[in-house]
Amino acid sequence: MREDLHRLDRLATAVSGDPSVIAILGLGSAGQETHRFDDHSDIDFFVVVTDADAKRRYLDDIAWLGGFGGEVIYEFVNDPNGRKALFADGLFLEYAIFTPAELQALPLSGVRVVWSRPAFHYDEIDPPARGALDTVEFHLNEALTNLFVGLHRQLRGERLTAMRFIQVYAVDRVLALQRLDPGTTWADPDPFEATRRVESTRGGDQPDYSRMAPGYGNNVDGARAILAWLNTNYPTDPHIVSAIEDLLATAASASTA
Repeated sequence: MREDLHRLDRLATAVSGDPSVIAILGLGSAGQETHRFDDHSDIDFFVVVTDADAKRRYLDDIAWLGGFGGEVIYEFVNDPNGRKALFADGLFLEYAIFTPAELQALPLSGVRVVWSRPAFHYDEIDPPARGALDTVEFHLNEALTNLFVGLHRQLRGERLTAMRFIQVYAVDRVLALQRLDPGTTWADPDPFEATRRVESTRGGDQPDYSRMAPGYGNNVDGARAILAWLNTNYPTDPHIVSAIEDLLATAASASTA
């Protein structure tokens, strides 16, 4: 493992003298997928403690972060259960403190037990199952209606909300369609964040996200690229497609007027 990850082991050694600390758990690239850890990775981890009093103590006083070595130069509470912190040497942390009962209720994936007391046992809970609407039909039609609403907002002059409908919400549906495509292979898929490592996918008709998300001032171009990809790969409904194409033509005319 890379040297920065070994600092998590040193932290575990430092806090193991406190009987109220039960375990240190690594997540993400500090979890089971340590092969992904690189110069741009942060360290995500959990501290498991005996009870609510110990949890409050570790949340309120960050002196124990000194176990990583180095100086904390920036930190803030980003969640009721934890903080984010930056060290002077560039190490970035995101951590949370949980009791065993709280931990067992969390849907987690790829957790690595960095250190624990012998009596500690952790049974990983699978991420929530995909909902009944996790279908090609749903994501396809949601993407189309996102384009329709987004273009109407573009024509109203609401470009920021138009950008979100077109370049965020509709693109999220394209990502879901890509995930459901049996011809697409994902490298280390993230069950909680669909955009992670999408650039490493292979197979299928790969979406050109640079054209689908071209930026704040290019909503019409983004919508046109998304619609073209949907029309090429899926049986789109001609009525909503025609309505979107009319809006694209109107928006293009308005931009040249």
